[in-house]
Amino acid sequence: MTRAVLLVLDSVGIGGAPDAGAYGDAGADTLGHIARACAEGRADRPGLRAGPLRLPNLDGLGLGAAAALVAGGVPPGLAEAAGPGAAWGFGIEVSAGKDTPSGHWELAGAPMQGRWGYFPATDPCLPPDLVAAIRAEAGLSGILGDRHASGTLIIDDLGEESLRTGLPILYTSVDSVLQVAAHEDAFGLDRLYALCRTARRLCDPLRIGRVIARPFTGSDAASFRRTGNRRDYAMPPPPGTVLDRCAEAGRAVVTVGKVADIFAHRNTGLELHGDGNDANLDHLLGALPSLPDGGFAFANLVDFDSEHGHRRDVAGYAACLERFDRRLPELLAALRDGDLLVITADHGNDPTFRGTDHTRECVPLLAFGPGAGCGPLGRRGFADVGATITRHLGLAPTASGRAWP
Repeated sequence: MTRAVLLVLDSVGIGGAPDAGAYGDAGADTLGHIARACAEGRADRPGLRAGPLRLPNLDGLGLGAAAALVAGGVPPGLAEAAGPGAAWGFGIEVSAGKDTPSGHWELAGAPMQGRWGYFPATDPCLPPDLVAAIRAEAGLSGILGDRHASGTLIIDDLGEESLRTGLPILYTSVDSVLQVAAHEDAFGLDRLYALCRTARRLCDPLRIGRVIARPFTGSDAASFRRTGNRRDYAMPPPPGTVLDRCAEAGRAVVTVGKVADIFAHRNTGLELHGDGNDANLDHLLGALPSLPDGGFAFANLVDFDSEHGHRRDVAGYAACLERFDRRLPELLAALRDGDLLVITADHGNDPTFRGTDHTRECVPLLAFGPGAGCGPLGRRGFADVGATITRHLGLAPTASGRAWP
């Protein structure tokens, strides 16, 4: 019996999905546009990075080759050929939207059922009865925000007022989400979590995918910083995920980063949560030595998305990719004979694109180990990832998907 590791590089898309135009995302290409900006010197930043995008270890698993299958050419700086033992392809999502939960659920083998609810792009954007109910149940005299916004910009705009008045900042985006920002010390972390749990329950009838607690620290707009104590309060996933199948068979599970939140803590096993990519990768590496045969580790690295994609920070995104690539050999060295590793993404977030939101893109499917196959996997559904992992682990099939090769 062997183990499986699923690692989601949050938002690392590799080119527009076939239906990207329906989401206003025609032309988006997170990886390709970053690579092009690096090649042209537009992603140079003194003290951070310079020159072409360098991802030799991801290339060895087929990242450049996978991107070429979508874009028709290898992104600048990446390699056309993968190393030995790797299988690569690209994934297409069938669930409606470009949200984190639907992407992760489908990767785990259970596509979202139905459609999300969304808040309109108006000012204010939240239903008055929802705001009134949140205020009444949480004992708030009012709220700030109530509009579509970038999470970092709205804290810059309203953080000082929030500190002065003691009122939380509520906002949304094109995703199915209600975000709640408040000062970690002045408002209180436990109070923020309680407020979000209340909002989660009140948002259930509206089918809002997530309520996200966004604590920040600092004394003014120049020093405000979102902290690693973010929490996602998600609707429960559909039945039949890899996590469900592991629980049914009594297998060990480790979830790292925001994965447990995304799956509403259902069958999420040992939950590990760090502040940023490096901390979460450390958690994953620390858990693997004791993960028994038949076990499953599921991790999300969010910095690509939250720190750089939404902020439209091309140089920062490129540097974040390169930093992960330098650490990838640590993960490969932690695998045992027979382990299966799958590296993928849940959506795109092109930092060169208009706006500050996710982009509807294909995602890379990079697999290494027995059961991965070797060479091009071609076009696959997101759910094929979950189906492949359950077959590798000898579990009952997931609700959807077709195992490769």
